[in-house]
Order: sequence, then C-alpha cells, then structure tokens
Amino acid sequence: MSKTDYYELLEVTKTCSDGELKSSYRKLAMKWHPDKNPGNAEAEARFKEISEAYDILKDPQRRAAYDRFGHAAFDGGMGGGGAGAGFGNDFASTFSDIFDDLFGMGGQRRGGGGGRGGRERGADLRYNMDITLEEAFSGKAATVRLPTSIVCETCSGTGAKAGTQPTSCRTCSGSGRIRQAQGFFTLERTCPTCQGRGQVIEDPCPACAGAGRTTRERTLEVAIPAGVEDGTRIRLANEGEAGVRGGPPGDLYIFLSLAPHEFFQRDGADLFCRAPISMVTAALGGTFEVPTIDGDTTKVKVPEGSQSGKRFRLAGKGMPVLRTRNRGDMYVQVVVETPQNLTRRQRELLAEFDAECSKETHPESSGFFAKVRDFFAGDAE
Repeated sequence: MSKTDYYELLEVTKTCSDGELKSSYRKLAMKWHPDKNPGNAEAEARFKEISEAYDILKDPQRRAAYDRFGHAAFDGGMGGGGAGAGFGNDFASTFSDIFDDLFGMGGQRRGGGGGRGGRERGADLRYNMDITLEEAFSGKAATVRLPTSIVCETCSGTGAKAGTQPTSCRTCSGSGRIRQAQGFFTLERTCPTCQGRGQVIEDPCPACAGAGRTTRERTLEVAIPAGVEDGTRIRLANEGEAGVRGGPPGDLYIFLSLAPHEFFQRDGADLFCRAPISMVTAALGGTFEVPTIDGDTTKVKVPEGSQSGKRFRLAGKGMPVLRTRNRGDMYVQVVVETPQNLTRRQRELLAEFDAECSKETHPESSGFFAKVRDFFAGDAE
C-alpha cells in the first residue's frame, strides 16, 4: 500500500517555508493528539502519520532526500544504510521542540508515556459534587467515595512477584530504544519489547498481573471552603490513580455544582430575592422581615410611597468572598401586591380613594398619560 504524501499529510505545499511547516504541524498535532482523543484509534494513527512526516521534513537534508526520491529514501528502497547516522532521533523525542511550545513540558506528556524503569505517572481523576447554597455559604467537610487504582500491597508497586525484581530488557539492553537503518538514515525508536521502559518483568506479581497497582474503593475527606461558586474546582494532589510500577500518583479534581435555591439568586458574592408587600405598606411605609442565608432574619424598612420593583440593599448580608473575611450584599426587591377578593365595603373605600386622587397622589401615572395626550394631540395637528 502506497503512503500518503508527507506534504499532503501536513496540509502544506512542497515550497512551504520551515515556519509554515512547523505552524501547520503544531495545529494538526493539537487536533489529533491522543490526549485530546482518548480511545480514538483513528486519531492515534493520524497523529503518528503527521509526526512521521514532520520528523522527515523538518530536517533540511531529509527533506531534500524526500523531495528527490520520495518515500523510497527511507524505506530501504534506495539501498545502503548508515549514511544518515547522526540524524536519527527517538520517536517520542523527535517532537520535543513542538511539545515545548504546545505543553511546556519538554515533550513529556503529563500522566502518559513510559518512564525509564517502567515508572509511569497515574491518571488524574474527576469527581462531580452537588452542594446547596447554604453549604457554599458556610463550607463543609464532605466525604468522597470512589473506586481508583492504588499501589499493590503484595509487590509494593514493583509489579514483580515477591522475591524477584524487574530485569533489564535484552532487546534494547535497558535503554528503552533500538536503532534501525532505513535508507540513508539510522533511526531510533521505542523498544517494542519493553515499550520504552528499559525493564521487563519475567515473573509478574499474581495480585496485580505486573501492573504494580490494584483497584479498590477509597474514602477521602474533602474540605469545601466557604464562598465557593458553581463550577469551582478543588485539586487534591496525589489522590488520583496510583502510578504504574511505583510511578507517582495522579491528582483528584473535585468539581462543584450548586443546586438552585428556592429564595435566593446569586451573582458572585451578592444575593438577590423578591418580596411581596401590600399596597398599604407601599403607600404608608412600614417594615417586613426576610430570611438571610446564614439562617437568621433581618428587617427591611419600606419608606412611604415606595413603588413596585424598588430594591433595598442590605450590606454584608450576602455570600462570603472566597479566602477572605469579606461578604457580599443582599438585595431585596419589593413587589407591590394588588388586593384580590375584595368585600363590598373595601370596594367602596377604594372607589372613594380613587375619586379623591390627584396628580400629586399618582405623579408617575399622571405624567405618563399627560405625555400620551400630548403625543396624540401633536398627530392631530
């Protein structure tokens, strides 16, 4: 089966500059990287193809050979070996310059890849936790139960049966890499026997089948600080999956979701609520009580002539500001309630009141209807 043209794989032209080549590879590497496409075999194969293409074309001499002879320059079709000695690189390290830009980790992906001696970092874990607004206000100590990988107690994480130890890989002599001549060049690649670890386990631990870790449910105590918001992420270092064969553990991330509250709405550290008041209270003034998030109540003083929608600020009655001693404010918006199911006498009193109303009694509505009359009077002219 013929290989796809390297320039076509990298979506560049044959005359592209080194900068254009690198830029296109970076974009494609980010798109098809296995860490961004977990479990996607097609993405993994595509990533290897574009990585192989870039490995060849980024080197001026290799690129010149490819431009002249095509794939035959590297598949042994041109005969001879060792002419390119000195240009070979490990399959993983050939992209270190790109990984420095993409991940800032010198080509070592967090949580992936084999380490020398088989020590691999464990995977990070995610746990979603629902909490109430009251719990976000006061903070809480939560208990988390989750199944995860822990260090095998039988072999202490080595992966080898008790009384034995991992041995140096005979294929690569413990280096984790092997050299292979391809056309003009001698290339290095990851050892297929030990997968780059440099060691093999000839007599694996029966409890963990050589992985150095087993799966078990763990119980952790998590301190939720006061003032957390919806979507807050809490990191518990080294509480993720255990590493392979004694490698360092991953981290556990707790993602918090706040349940809707029946009375309060939250905006940052401020709380908002609506409270109905009677028409008489709005007209004559008065006070009413509202609950606060700390479980107490507070009085709201309504001045005479308050209108529906007026908002009152209660300083320092909101949510705590994370990692400070400050608190937000609470805002109470009053809604004037229109009376219903009136008796005959109540209707008579309201009718008498309405008959005696003046512009001074209802300045806003009087001003509005005056503008309406002026508007239609102007149209009539």
